[in-house]
Amino acid sequence: MDGEASQQHREVIRQPVLSVIIPAMNEERTITAVVREATRICRDTEVLVIVNGSTDGTASEAERAGARVLQYPEALGHDAGRRVGAAAARGQILLFTDADIRIPAVHLAPFVKAVLNGVDVALNDYNGPVTRSPVHPVVEAKHMLNSLLSRPDLGGASMTAIPHALSRKALDVIDISSLEIPPLAHAKAVLGGLQVKAVHHVPVGKWNAVRIKKRIGADPLSQVVLQDHLEAIRWITDTQGPRGGHPDLQRVRRLAQ
Repeated sequence: MDGEASQQHREVIRQPVLSVIIPAMNEERTITAVVREATRICRDTEVLVIVNGSTDGTASEAERAGARVLQYPEALGHDAGRRVGAAAARGQILLFTDADIRIPAVHLAPFVKAVLNGVDVALNDYNGPVTRSPVHPVVEAKHMLNSLLSRPDLGGASMTAIPHALSRKALDVIDISSLEIPPLAHAKAVLGGLQVKAVHHVPVGKWNAVRIKKRIGADPLSQVVLQDHLEAIRWITDTQGPRGGHPDLQRVRRLAQ
């Protein structure tokens, strides 16, 4: 193999430093800006857009902006889309964000830098609107899960929120299938001994305000997220015991039976 052919071979097998994973469904209006910001994080980056259930031009706009597109005719949901993207990613670092919110590269780079410096799970230092009364149950669930995991220092930081970044080691520990249930992946990361840290504040609530709609009954998305937290708690008690690894202090329950 001559020098030029050898160089071409190395370029073919060389893996990027960063894979940015972006699930998208009917985000034709924003996807170009989102992809362009992702490509500005570092020079050695691949951007994967998982287009699912779209009926507009999201896929073509993403490709035009320089992304590698994985397309599915049915809607997968954000979390399943992240799993699909992670399975296809080639980068040493995986950064997850969403297609409907343009986060400037300057606010994405700190998550990548943290993983390069040894953090396994770099979280958005976002606690949610904790001063609102009543506090939203999803916000409460995030804080509660971190307290149960003996990580109250994380506040409401969670793998449920974007952006967040993972090392390859983290992906191995939490198991890629857990990405479909972010609170479960979060629990596995903490109890698996990974370095989990809230590294940078991105005000996603302010930048992507929820459209208020009149509805009767519970918000279906909130119910899904709360059920995800119950899955995480079930895993904790299954693996750490009925009290999640916490002591029962001086109580002797058998005497009351």
